[in-house]
Amino acid sequence: MMLSGLPQPPQGRNLLPPAPGNLRLNYTVLIGSTPCTLTVSETQLLCESPNLTGQHKVTVRAGGFEFSPGMLQVYSDSLLTLPAIVGIGGGGGLLLLVIVVVLIAYKRKSRDADRTLKRLQLQMDNLESRVALECKEAFAELQTDIHELTNDLDGAGIPFLDYRTYAMRVLFPGIEDHPVLKEMEVQANVEKSLTLFGQLLTKKHFLLTFIRTLEAQRSFSMRDRGNVASLIMTALQGEMEYATGVLKQLLSDLIEKNLESKNHPKLLLRRTESVAEKMLTNWFTFLLYKFLKECAGEPLFMLYCAIKQQMEKGPIDAITGEARYSLSEDKLIRQQIDYKMLTLNCVNPENENAPEVPVKGLNCDTVTQVKEKLLDAVYKGVPYSQRPKAGDMDLEWRQGRMARIILQDEDVTTKIDNDWKRLNTLAHYQVTDGSSVALVPKQTSAYNISNSSTFTKSLSRYESMLRTASSPDSLRSRTPMITPDLESGTKLWHLVKNHDHLDQREGDRGSKMVSEIYLTRLLATKGTLQKFVDDLFETIFSTAHRGSALPLAIKYMFDFLDEQADQHQIHDSDVRHTWKSNCLPLRFWVNVIKNPQFVFDIHKSSITDACLSVVAQTFMDSCSTSEHKLGKDSPSNKLLYAKDIPNYKSWVERYYADIAKMPAISDQDMSAYLAEQSRLHLSQFNSMSALHEIYSYITKYKDEILTALEKDEQARRQRLRSKLEQVVDTMALSS
Repeated sequence: MMLSGLPQPPQGRNLLPPAPGNLRLNYTVLIGSTPCTLTVSETQLLCESPNLTGQHKVTVRAGGFEFSPGMLQVYSDSLLTLPAIVGIGGGGGLLLLVIVVVLIAYKRKSRDADRTLKRLQLQMDNLESRVALECKEAFAELQTDIHELTNDLDGAGIPFLDYRTYAMRVLFPGIEDHPVLKEMEVQANVEKSLTLFGQLLTKKHFLLTFIRTLEAQRSFSMRDRGNVASLIMTALQGEMEYATGVLKQLLSDLIEKNLESKNHPKLLLRRTESVAEKMLTNWFTFLLYKFLKECAGEPLFMLYCAIKQQMEKGPIDAITGEARYSLSEDKLIRQQIDYKMLTLNCVNPENENAPEVPVKGLNCDTVTQVKEKLLDAVYKGVPYSQRPKAGDMDLEWRQGRMARIILQDEDVTTKIDNDWKRLNTLAHYQVTDGSSVALVPKQTSAYNISNSSTFTKSLSRYESMLRTASSPDSLRSRTPMITPDLESGTKLWHLVKNHDHLDQREGDRGSKMVSEIYLTRLLATKGTLQKFVDDLFETIFSTAHRGSALPLAIKYMFDFLDEQADQHQIHDSDVRHTWKSNCLPLRFWVNVIKNPQFVFDIHKSSITDACLSVVAQTFMDSCSTSEHKLGKDSPSNKLLYAKDIPNYKSWVERYYADIAKMPAISDQDMSAYLAEQSRLHLSQFNSMSALHEIYSYITKYKDEILTALEKDEQARRQRLRSKLEQVVDTMALSS
């Protein structure tokens, strides 16, 4: 039997047996209680399934026979229920809605992307225009500035420091009032004991033992080593030949110690870790003063002035020290600062009836920056220490005979935005080109403001604030100076806010280009200053100078280093080259280049210091024998002078070779030279004060020094211990 729509069942046989009279066997099939329509064949009963669902019993009747083949499960023709159909329909509709929304959003996004692309393209076009303008400006400045700088510098004298001040700044940096400069009032027995101690110091074996014992002490710091070296050199200023012999012995010991400790020979004299190394610096300091005054000082001063003038041509941030023009990437303003050049006519502070002095300034300069520029112009050629200081002067803006206004970095008009307070500039006060200004001592500043009609409109906003008919003191009480309030967290700024601060965001630093674009200014500044850098390097690395021979000290010390290399069988030319570089260029010249205030009576600003540091680093790289591999991550200062350094290196190699070829200096000539130097500077320092300072180390390490003298055979023969004990006992009587 088979139900229509079901799988094919097994087939039967003889379902229609023959019967008399053409009669047929009658079949009935019930699904449950419902009969189904049958089609009968010889092998199958085909039952059309009634419209039923669920499980039903199947019953087959044939004649009087009834048979049930089993149960039948009938499923509905529909595979989904009504809730499922509704759910699918709703989901499909929602999906369609989402697709429509996505298409609309995509279309809108595409339009936005097109607009953004056009905007970016416009920004790129503007960027290219600004870069082109920046490069044009830099190129124009390259062509004009060198001529201006040279003309301005030719007329001014060079304010060299005297020998004593120069020596003190190198030997004792940062100490203005050192004891060795003062007369020392001491008791007679103290003077006697210090005289005996001075005699002991002139005994070479005692001095060497004293220095070696100090260096063996753990508590003898690097600062102490430098201090002792400088004190010994000042005490022996009148005994330069003896001091030179001691220095050579200490250097010889240092070389031997360096080689014994398996350190690389090139590390010798690299740092100042011993008394000998600092003494070597001081030795060159004493003996190269004449060379500085007669030869190398001029190009160094020209370089300093060129850097200072070039920096001041553009904005300089009074707080951060960043500048538009710089050799140092760290001190470069990386944003566009709008500014105008102004010419101010400054009344001569020495004589008000004399012609006014025209001075160039920028409208973005702070009041203090303007005062510095005015002082530079009015006191041109006057040593910095002998002229008034900006902090002691007030800046008056004069309008006619009576209308005057005092300009200050901070006053009641200072703009404060949240916790940022901006320093006042000429633009803040609306000072115009060609204005008349005056520098007046603070205690006699004129505060009277005229009511006349000649008082310009640019001053009207300050009129009610500053006009007074009473004394300057009453005005001060009305307009007190605003000082930074540290408790409230007020922060000062000038051109750029300190971007290290938490409140500082990218957009706060004004209109920005890609910061690397501003690096073109490094090239512009470098090109402007190139001549001055070349002149300085060429002067230092040359044995032939205008009317001045190579200082004997240089030839003498270089020959000594070559002798030491020969003794220790060091034939590597790179090692010999490095010893000489560490001995003189890196130990003396780099210090002088970075600190021209050691040689001249000048003021060095932070931006000038940063630029000089780049020059000094280039100088050091020029003395190196190693090759520097440059890449995109290399420091900008190395990239800046990458093409120049090979040329400078050739100058250094030629310089060392020329010195080696020069005839050796005889001991007699060197002795005469050192004796002359001793005679010239015999009374520059107070020897008693220097001895007293050195003696403080005897007091601190007395037992160790006495023990060392007792153990040394030569010291015992010279009875050095007993002589030192005599000094100690005599000093003890005065305490």
